[in-house]
Amino acid sequence: MASQSQGIQQLLQAEKRAAEKVAEARKRKNRRLKQAKEEAQAEIEQYRLQREKEFKTKEAAALGSHGNSAVEVDRDTADRMGRIQASYRGNREAVLGELLRRVCDIQPEFHANYRVAG
Repeated sequence: MASQSQGIQQLLQAEKRAAEKVAEARKRKNRRLKQAKEEAQAEIEQYRLQREKEFKTKEAAALGSHGNSAVEVDRDTADRMGRIQASYRGNREAVLGELLRRVCDIQPEFHANYRVAG
């Protein structure tokens, strides 16, 4: 009986050691997964920063050329406005005079389609 009891004790100890080994294996697996996740996050962040840098470079190039055209459009608009205002100042008196002359110079006449009823 003692040998049977001793055999049971050995089995229990072996089972305990097996459970400890399984627990250690699970811990190692979890550590490896955590490490792999951290490495993947670092790679993702590095890739994101690289793509963001490329985007900023392309954006600056596009906006730089767009900024130049905006300045050119503003300059052209100011030039046209200046010419329009100068034309207005130069022709204002002549146009007003012609309008007043036409409004005040009344010459009554019959319309071409008017027929005298009678």
